[in-house]
Amino acid sequence: MRLLSVNVGRPKAVPYTDQPEGLTGIDKRPVEGPVRVAAPGPKGVAGSGLAGDAVCHLRHHGGDDQAVYAVAREDLDDWERELGRTFADGAFGENLTTTGLDVSGARIGERWLIGPQVVLEVTSGRIPCRTFQGHVGEKGWVRRFTQKAATGAYLRVIVPGEIRAGDPVEIVHVPDHDVTARMEFQAATTHRELLPRLLAAGDALHPEALAAACKYVEKYGG
Repeated sequence: MRLLSVNVGRPKAVPYTDQPEGLTGIDKRPVEGPVRVAAPGPKGVAGSGLAGDAVCHLRHHGGDDQAVYAVAREDLDDWERELGRTFADGAFGENLTTTGLDVSGARIGERWLIGPQVVLEVTSGRIPCRTFQGHVGEKGWVRRFTQKAATGAYLRVIVPGEIRAGDPVEIVHVPDHDVTARMEFQAATTHRELLPRLLAAGDALHPEALAAACKYVEKYGG
C-alpha cells in the first residue's frame, strides 16, 4: 500500500460551481517533492489540510474533518473501463491517490500512517456535487457516482508532517465496528435506514454525519 501521487489545486474560474465567485480548487494535479499536511481549522473558516491546496467553497468543503480526500487508483481504473476514457491521478479532486488500499471500504476511525510520520483518520465518504459533475464532464455523473458508492474517504489529520508520492501507507488502527466510508455515504444518500448503524463509529464520525444519525434515531428510533 502506497501513495501514487499527492495532488493539489489552485483556484480556477468555472461555469459549473455554486461558489459565489465562481471559483473551485477541484482541478488537482500531482506535485513533486514533500507536501506539508496539518489540521487546517474549523469547517467554514479553514480549507485544505495540504499546503498549497485551494478549497474555495468553505461552506461545504475543507476544515479539520475533511482536511484530506483520498481515492483509490483501483477505483479510477474501474471508472476508466466503465466510461472508456482515462482519469489521471487527482482527476476526482482527490489529494491522495493510493494503490493497494480499499479506501471506500475503510472503517470510520481507521488510521493510516503515511511515510515516517503523518497519521490520518477516516471520517466519512464524499458526497458528489454539481462542481464534481461539471469537472468530470459526464452526464448524470452525480447519480452514477452515488449508485456505484466508490466514494473514497475524507480524513482528519492526527499527526502532522510531510508526505510525498511513493510513501508507504500502513493501516495502524482498525476500529471494532463495521461502519465504513461507503456505508456512511450510503446512509447519507440512498439508504437512510442505515443511519442508526453509524452511531457505532462514535466521535470518529464526521460531526455532520453523527448529527444526522442522532436526529434520525430521535425521530424514528434505531
